[in-house]
Amino acid sequence: MDFFLQYIRWRRKVIIGFFICFILFMSSFALYHLPLMAVIYPMLLSCLGAAVFAVVDGYSAWRKHGKLMHLLKLPAELIDELPPVETQEDKDYQAIIRLLREQQAQLKNKMELRFADMMDYYTAWVHQIKTPIASMRLNLQNEDSEFSRKVAEDLQRIEQYVEMVLAFLRLDSESTDYVICSCDLDGIVKGVIRKLSTQFIRRKIRLQYDPLRESAITDEKWLAFVVEQVLSNALKYTQNGTVSIFMEQPKTLCIQDTGIGIAAEDLPRVFEKGYTGYNGRSDKRASGIGLYLCKRVCDNLGHTIMAESALGSGTIIRICLDQRKLEVE
Repeated sequence: MDFFLQYIRWRRKVIIGFFICFILFMSSFALYHLPLMAVIYPMLLSCLGAAVFAVVDGYSAWRKHGKLMHLLKLPAELIDELPPVETQEDKDYQAIIRLLREQQAQLKNKMELRFADMMDYYTAWVHQIKTPIASMRLNLQNEDSEFSRKVAEDLQRIEQYVEMVLAFLRLDSESTDYVICSCDLDGIVKGVIRKLSTQFIRRKIRLQYDPLRESAITDEKWLAFVVEQVLSNALKYTQNGTVSIFMEQPKTLCIQDTGIGIAAEDLPRVFEKGYTGYNGRSDKRASGIGLYLCKRVCDNLGHTIMAESALGSGTIIRICLDQRKLEVE
């Protein structure tokens, strides 16, 4: 019915023209006072011819519409043939479409080259910046003072930001370095704890860690990145108290803190890109990128990550590692 109404609108000029000719035809017969049958017979033949024309033309338009609707469902890359040209208008529109597709392909190639250049630059920058950071860390190992410990903690935070930059770039890269295999969760978590141990000691945060005794099909490096981001947030927003790491069933890694918590209105959006919420407004250093990256990495690995919290009552982050079977490499 919708197509029929549209067809009437498309052909309204032809229909109006036909009726004008019809009226002129009848007027001419009436002026010459011809018999009624002499008027009705040619008019019926004219209407029959118009009806046949309308059916044939409508069927052709319906077929073209169906093919265009089929092409509309395909990705642009798979559209290699348009309906046959029937009018000069069709020819002009197809010429415009071909021009737009050529310009789109050129723009896509240009953007891909720019993205590749950006990836190369920032990847080189990340690896180059690690050298002075490592050198500063070695120099600080010869000192043991409150100042040196504070500088070492700041260096560690810089390293985390550098890793976040690299992770952010690699997430949208066509080539990934995921190595999916069976990984020991205790090994992953203990490695992150050792890396952040100075922050636990300096901030006097108690760590409650129950051996997990579990393995998961995942990527060791990327899961360690997620655990490090979550633990860093727990340390950042816990002034004093405890950070607990334990397992829940089915195969869910839990990281819980007794920090300031997350406001109820912020909780549904904590994994959105750039969203900092109430805590971010109070802590100007918050970027809203850490948990977003965690969500993206977990999605790529087939895991799920969820947050449960209340303002002033701490936060618990659950990473479910048993959501989907992944192929072991």
